[in-house]
Amino acid sequence: MVAVTSQADQRLLERARRVLPGITQTYSKAPDQHVPGVYPAYLVRGDGCRVWDLEGHEYIDYPCALGPVVLGYRDPEVDLAVHAQVDRGPSFSLGTPLEVEVAELVVEMVPSAEMVRFVKTGSEATSAAVRLGRAFTGRDHVAMCGYHGWHEWCVGHTPRNAGVPEAVRALTHQWAYNDLDSLRGVLARYPEQVGVVIMEPVGVEEPQPGFLEGVRSLAHEAGALLIFDEVITGFRLARGGAQEHFGVSADLAAFGKAVANGYPLGLVAGRADVMELVTSATFVSGTFGGEAVSLAAARATLEKLRREPVCEHLWRQGAVLRDRFNQLAAAHEVPARMVGLAPRRVLEIAPHDGVDASALKGLIWQGCIDRGVLLGNANFVSYAHDDAAVAHTVEAFEYALAEAGAALRRNDVRETLRGLPPGEVSRRP
Repeated sequence: MVAVTSQADQRLLERARRVLPGITQTYSKAPDQHVPGVYPAYLVRGDGCRVWDLEGHEYIDYPCALGPVVLGYRDPEVDLAVHAQVDRGPSFSLGTPLEVEVAELVVEMVPSAEMVRFVKTGSEATSAAVRLGRAFTGRDHVAMCGYHGWHEWCVGHTPRNAGVPEAVRALTHQWAYNDLDSLRGVLARYPEQVGVVIMEPVGVEEPQPGFLEGVRSLAHEAGALLIFDEVITGFRLARGGAQEHFGVSADLAAFGKAVANGYPLGLVAGRADVMELVTSATFVSGTFGGEAVSLAAARATLEKLRREPVCEHLWRQGAVLRDRFNQLAAAHEVPARMVGLAPRRVLEIAPHDGVDASALKGLIWQGCIDRGVLLGNANFVSYAHDDAAVAHTVEAFEYALAEAGAALRRNDVRETLRGLPPGEVSRRP
């Protein structure tokens, strides 16, 4: 059993509470989203598919920094490119050749990408895409499906919308995934007013046959642009993201996370006639959009993705983990399943005789952390997750699910959990 709650963690948490609202900069990394009292609060190092906490405990890591680490921590080629660029300098008074080189790689790899604009985060990328879509169509309303970041246009409908003007909230309208009628309803209620239809092409639920094509047709029939939020799917489902995997292209797409293997970079890519509005009609500009260290990391990452079977590896290893977890959960009569496409899976707990689902999830996580495996709400795989790491993880699943099954039979799930249940998954990365 790994003792992960340490005095060092507690001392640092006490300091953090005094100066950092929410403790971490990303809601999904906060201690209350895991198992407080069991999980480490801080990580200090990563290498390959493994990370280390303040006390030096080692874990096979599946959150992968919430998705950015697609090749593995300290990938040698990315490190070499980054170190070389650090020696040259991170930012300059004029543009750098890296901007051209990385944009050319994106255009080569991503269907529908004709031009590219760089930003620093996925939230910026989706917001820039929405602004471009509004500028192109001359319409203010947005039809939105899924999670797209923290900016005003996409959080107005949530309970955490303080500070978002009511006039802004009124311009964004939700519709449901795999439900074309719900999109039709939004477009009918706001005729000739919706300029943008934005969605994640896939999340946990897979698209039904014809669904993505149907969304594109409805958007175009209504005079709106279709934007795919590929912040998670980009460069992970396939080299060209979900557009390549599903064979459906959007007018614009937003990318982040995996594009630079953990370095801060996002981008918008799409039709040239829309992208050119950046210079002629609207404003998407930032000092660090062309920051060279992240661009060097992106060039090395994309070149490796283009050259090696990275995405194939993610599908293969992810499928083993998902399928073995589900087999073991069934064998131990634990109402838990890993769902979603193999490169990115989510743990779901089914209702079970009044059992606290959060406590049961926490107990499964606890068993895995005891065996040196770190799980989160969304679990990825990287190119560094080799067969040995996967085999070790399956052994951890066996231990954790056996413990959870025994606790269910004893009816003492909450008592077996050594810490607090993880918080509600209402706050996205």
